[in-house]
Amino acid sequence: MSKFGWRSDKINNPILPGFNPDPSICRVGNDYYIATSTFEWYPGVQIHHSTDLQHWQLITRVLNRPDLLSMLGTPDSCGVWAPCLSYHKGKFYLLYTDVKRFAGNFKDTHNYLTTCTTIDGDWSKPVHINSSGFDPSLFHDDDGKQWVLNMIWDHRPDRSPFQGIVIQEYSEQKQALIGVRHIIFDGSELGCTEGPHIYKKAGFYYLLTAEGGTGYQHGETTARSKHILGPYEIDPIGQFITAKDSPLSPLQRTGHGDIVETANGDLYFVHLCSRPITSQRRSPMGRETALQKLIFTQDKWFRLENGGDKAPFNVGQQYLPLPATKNNHGVGNYNGDNSAIADFNSNSANINNIQINNSHFDDFENPELSIEFQWLRTPYPQEFMSLTKRPGYLRLKGMESVGSLFKQALIARRQQAFRYQATTKVEFSPSTFQQQAGLINYYNGSKYHYLYISYDEVVGKYIGIMNCEGDSSLAAKFPLGVTGVAIAVDVAVYLRANVDYQALNFSYSLDGHTFIDLGITLDASVICDETGEGANFTGAFIGLCCQDLTGLSNSADFDFFDYQEFY
Repeated sequence: MSKFGWRSDKINNPILPGFNPDPSICRVGNDYYIATSTFEWYPGVQIHHSTDLQHWQLITRVLNRPDLLSMLGTPDSCGVWAPCLSYHKGKFYLLYTDVKRFAGNFKDTHNYLTTCTTIDGDWSKPVHINSSGFDPSLFHDDDGKQWVLNMIWDHRPDRSPFQGIVIQEYSEQKQALIGVRHIIFDGSELGCTEGPHIYKKAGFYYLLTAEGGTGYQHGETTARSKHILGPYEIDPIGQFITAKDSPLSPLQRTGHGDIVETANGDLYFVHLCSRPITSQRRSPMGRETALQKLIFTQDKWFRLENGGDKAPFNVGQQYLPLPATKNNHGVGNYNGDNSAIADFNSNSANINNIQINNSHFDDFENPELSIEFQWLRTPYPQEFMSLTKRPGYLRLKGMESVGSLFKQALIARRQQAFRYQATTKVEFSPSTFQQQAGLINYYNGSKYHYLYISYDEVVGKYIGIMNCEGDSSLAAKFPLGVTGVAIAVDVAVYLRANVDYQALNFSYSLDGHTFIDLGITLDASVICDETGEGANFTGAFIGLCCQDLTGLSNSADFDFFDYQEFY
């Protein structure tokens, strides 16, 4: 068992394992909902549900239509950043950024608002809020006003790009920002101030911001003011959560989060974290979501319940006591003083809360794709996948190359454990080296390990390995050579990936029982945030894909996908 073993008597961190960053949380009655970033993966914004803060279930992805989100051409690690989920007067609000450019001085960051009366319903056509920066959030004040915050991006070369946190009043009637925008906070000495949320308690407005960047200097800073427009006083302890001074803590990069109040008045903080597995501090599962208990001190500041303002007390705990329970139908978007508490008849999804087993077998008998899977960028998955053209199989139509920013035939699920095995069975008849299909361990267009079937003029149909480890030239390597292992033309092939922390071994079988290891151990740890160039904000996936660079759309039929975790 790993040091991250499951304890049934505790809340286990991370509560959302695998790529689930930038959490935003709200409570409606006895139901808790967390929204997390999805970047270039479609549909956008994952929503997890719980009734006890211990067991969480993925129930929907909100941005599931072209008018809500289209990311064709969006660069790696752009797309949907840092959503803010709130509930107010019978309606859910989701504010999110769709990032179209990251590299260089300029950032194209479009912020949108969509609403729905049910968490898993048909969300409204989005309202464009602004494009001045990213990480927007919406605060519902007790005087009836609503305020939008976001970090403001400064592209001028002689300025800090993180200019500060801007706030402006939002008119729901006009569906637009109104009045003057104000920069209310320029951050602490840690810098890179982003991810703002405002709360109201004990006569103060509290501003929480993520700082220090997304790496190992990350943290969360608190400031407060008697007035929403400031001035804001920074908490004298500095970051109330950070692992920057605790390199041996199992939870690293702690920060960027949101506060929720339980029915009996307890306070919890959801935040991102990562779990590096090598001495190079590589995190294949990217940034995950954890939970911490908070207290509110006599001098009116938020603190972690485990106490202290210095390392190792401000890094966050791996295990938490289970929360007290109380039947209450209040609304827990925390803005303090229980001012949001109101009677509520929950009309959300009817969800049975059970301990989630992340092992997953899909025989593709259902005509709808399992919620475990996502694809890249496009709102038109019917262009490359079908579960009905050959019932009982997932058919992937060969599209553009691995790494294409437009049309990839790739469906995958998150890696959510350090050790797992993934297996599939595929029928594929390539007639040229430009046609490939198989099993892929994928981070982005320049970081992947790919066990594929293709064709060579000399050996015919064969199994090969292609990998790319973050090279900016996107130059793929072929560890088995370009012709790999020859196989018969008309046979189905079982493909398997075994990941044991940083070791990845591919194997294949022709009968589904005897698997032949291909004899090469690949470095799974490079499929992570910390390697390669440019933006790296997501996490490792394992899935199925098909390419046809001739443009003839040769297809591959996958009989099943089996993902099994080991502890």
